Amino acid sequence: MNKDLIAIFEYLEREKGIKREIVIGAIEESLRAAARKGVSGASNVTVNIHSKTGKIQVYCEKEIVEDVEVPAQEISLEEAREIDPDCEIGQFIDIEATPKDFGRIAAQKARQIISQKLRGAERDVIYEEYRHRVGELISGTVKKLIRGANVVIDLGKVEAIMPMKHYPKTEKYQIGEKVVALLYEVNDTDNGGAEVILSRSHPDFVNQLMTQEVPEINDDIVIIDRIVREPGYRTKLTVRSTDSKIDPVGACVGIRGTRVKNVVRELHNEKIDIIPFSQDPIELLQNALAPIEIRKINLNEDDRVISIVVEDDDFAAVIGKKGMNARLNSELIRYELKVLRLGDYKRTRAIESAELAKSDDPSLDVKLTRIEGVSNLILEHLLDKGYDTLRALLQATPEELAAIPGISLETADKILEQIRKQRI
Repeated sequence: MNKDLIAIFEYLEREKGIKREIVIGAIEESLRAAARKGVSGASNVTVNIHSKTGKIQVYCEKEIVEDVEVPAQEISLEEAREIDPDCEIGQFIDIEATPKDFGRIAAQKARQIISQKLRGAERDVIYEEYRHRVGELISGTVKKLIRGANVVIDLGKVEAIMPMKHYPKTEKYQIGEKVVALLYEVNDTDNGGAEVILSRSHPDFVNQLMTQEVPEINDDIVIIDRIVREPGYRTKLTVRSTDSKIDPVGACVGIRGTRVKNVVRELHNEKIDIIPFSQDPIELLQNALAPIEIRKINLNEDDRVISIVVEDDDFAAVIGKKGMNARLNSELIRYELKVLRLGDYKRTRAIESAELAKSDDPSLDVKLTRIEGVSNLILEHLLDKGYDTLRALLQATPEELAAIPGISLETADKILEQIRKQRI
């Protein structure tokens, strides 16, 4: 009994899920080339491996003739009938011709081919087992770290790779640690095999975790429309409901936050913002920044830029550490986001108004009869207080105009903004 071969068969069946028949077929095919060289001059050489014992037998086909001229390819009728009493001249018969040292020579010469065939068989198992599971969550155990920081995950039958770019920089792994990840893709390798790629940094990883925790997502009652992520630090996702009775944000958060807390725990305390979805980028941005109030907002559709002004005290929160919050919100609304402090905005606008007021444009001194976008009632209030020309208005501060009865600070800002737009 060839115990080494039997051990290989059992290992590949048990650990890799490769059927014994596939392994035997691969080895038989690979040994055929070595057998032809081992049996000099023989033709139609075949190799058989017994699945139970692992015994290797080499057969070569010989023609039955009266006079043997080429011993490697011919056999006399008398010798042939010792094997098969019913054979006749002109027929072909298989003769065992296993070289004495064939086991050692064959193993040495066929090692590379066997390895290729087994990689192909293992690749087929990987494709059969995992290709239809791309996009699903999968769990395994950290087996080793290779090439610096790529993580090898033992999934049972196969080993998967989680490249450094596919997990947050904040996460460090230990050998034997349990890991849950997204089955990202299955790729062919250069050596004829296949590899399973896992990811914990991809936005779909968070999507699958939420789907696992929130039955309404799994049932398509709550829809996750967009996910943007800074792996290890913050994720923002937008949700909406197909049922008006279901609050999508509340469903994702869960009672006392239990559902989202489970996801946060799996993400090693990465922050998650769950935001009501809107097709309107301005409304979506307001939802993302709530409860922070946007004091002023401007949409440039041509350049796909949204500029906002917020209170000085809110500026840091809107921008976030190293600009992360603004960057994620920009990805979420799919517009470039520009943020300005209210104080800076007022100073800039005051400088613009002062420069306009100093200009030699005679139209600035014409007595006002109307201001586009301003009601006659407000215009009368302005005229009563002596603000009867554009120059007089440009020289005033919003606070001074807001001191006039019937004019709010917001209205004062709008008046000055309207004048600046017309004159610049």
